[in-house]
Amino acid sequence: MTRLSSHFISFSQKMFFSVIVLFLAFAACFMLFQYQREKAYKSELLNIQLQSYNDQLYDFIYDHKGINLDSMQNYVATHMIPNLRVTLITPSGKVIYDNTDKNWINFKNHSTRKEVQEALMYKSGYSISRRSESLNGEKYFYSAKYYAPYRLIIRSALPYNISLSQYLQADSNYIWFTITISLILAFFFYRFTHRLGMSITNLQQFAMKADRNEPIDTDMLQAFPKNELGEISQHIIQIYKRLHRAKEALYIEREKLISHLQTSHEGLGVFTKEHKEILVNNLFTQYINNISDCNLGSTDEIFTIPELKPITDFLKRNEGNYSKEEKRLSLHVNKNARSFQVECIIFQDLSFEISINDVTQEEEQARLKRQLTQNIAHELKTPVSSIQGYLETIISNPDIPAESMKMFLQRSYAQSNRLTLLLRDISVLTRMDEAPGMMEKERVDISRIVGSILNEVALGLEEKKIRAVNLLPPTLMLTGNNSLLYSIFRNLIDNAIAYAGSNIQITINCFREDEKFYYFSFSDTGVGVPEEHLNRLFERFYRVDKGRSRKLGGTGLGLAIVKNAVLFHGGTIFAKNAPSGGLEFVFTLQKG
Repeated sequence: MTRLSSHFISFSQKMFFSVIVLFLAFAACFMLFQYQREKAYKSELLNIQLQSYNDQLYDFIYDHKGINLDSMQNYVATHMIPNLRVTLITPSGKVIYDNTDKNWINFKNHSTRKEVQEALMYKSGYSISRRSESLNGEKYFYSAKYYAPYRLIIRSALPYNISLSQYLQADSNYIWFTITISLILAFFFYRFTHRLGMSITNLQQFAMKADRNEPIDTDMLQAFPKNELGEISQHIIQIYKRLHRAKEALYIEREKLISHLQTSHEGLGVFTKEHKEILVNNLFTQYINNISDCNLGSTDEIFTIPELKPITDFLKRNEGNYSKEEKRLSLHVNKNARSFQVECIIFQDLSFEISINDVTQEEEQARLKRQLTQNIAHELKTPVSSIQGYLETIISNPDIPAESMKMFLQRSYAQSNRLTLLLRDISVLTRMDEAPGMMEKERVDISRIVGSILNEVALGLEEKKIRAVNLLPPTLMLTGNNSLLYSIFRNLIDNAIAYAGSNIQITINCFREDEKFYYFSFSDTGVGVPEEHLNRLFERFYRVDKGRSRKLGGTGLGLAIVKNAVLFHGGTIFAKNAPSGGLEFVFTLQKG
């Protein structure tokens, strides 16, 4: 119950009560000290007054050359302060005169009396409110003084009655003054501690909200009083708000970074200088298990992989090296038919990062590009060589018959057309590879494009006795690039005219559609393609019959253009031999 009640006492109240208790204790001690001091002061004044009388009585004894009891009694009677008791005592403590009792001869020895002992030691002394053993225990204020020439102690005393007691009491006015000042100071201190408590209470509420990660209201800044603590508290809250905003921004950036690392196309692992994992993405785990001969239970085991020993040695060499220079090591690892580029970077605090990139595809692409360059050079060489040969024959034989010259020129023209088509197809593929985003899309009618192509190739179809069956609906709209869509159907038709044979039928059909795609079929009843070549028909410059293809003037890029154009429009394509004979291409095109 005590702990519960103390919990509801605010800091300002605790501070106020604590300081007030200390202040009241100080005030009480001060008043008691002052009371005793004033009482001692008044006692000292009374002692001085009685000591003055003792001196006068000594002067009287001195003037009369000694103690004469009769003259002494007469002097005391005529010069006495009201109710004053006068006693003469020898240094040994024997009473030789007392004006209040004629039986002073029988008084006990006074050598043990306080005022007598002080007089013998310090020449004077007094005692307050001691009961007299000689006069029925009545209380007196005694003042004694020792006079060495006559070896005599003169002691005077006043009855300690009500009037004397009141005289010796301290003045109570200063007590009321002290109490009044104390109450006024307590009031002002309460006001001060209350304002201080408001600041501390608001600061406490802020700390509790900050601990619970709750938002800080703007009104809280205005709740602080206009004093130094209030200003400090406001600065603390403003600093916290800035730190909170910075923390939120860092948290967002951290989430972005983690998301980026998880979706990154490179494996990335960050480790402490003790080789403990900080952050590892999924690709890093996949790649490192591909490099390792056995599956790793934890990423800490990567430092035992033999292929990564150069990195382990690199880390050992740089232990304790806190220089600001960049420390980086790269190595190439070939394992399990894949190629990996591994890089290690050591940071200033000796934590480090290991990145792993699967460069198998890049190396394959580089190989294909080299092969493509060789193929392009080879394909360009053939028509150029033919044209050059025919023209050299004409130039070196000025008397060549007109009929032969015409034949050579016609062949040169055919080869130049083939060269033009090759360059056009290379240009189309390059644009699709390097800048697909630059190709514009619009609403295109596939049926209109196919109808236009069939009109353009009507002569070629007629020469090969090919019947074209167009089963497309009158209107078939989709969003795409008009030029690439034209290339898809034109190249398929040109491919059938060139290689499928004579007296055949080609069929163009949209056999299905759903919310996203149109499904097309382009088939012929021609000679077909051996099954081992079906998966490679869409490779650039790939030819089933290289000699026959070149004689027919093909560039070897038509089906590669078809595949890339289909992929550009979000579709897929594959080739198969139809059960009834001939070749069939099945592909999809995205509607929008």
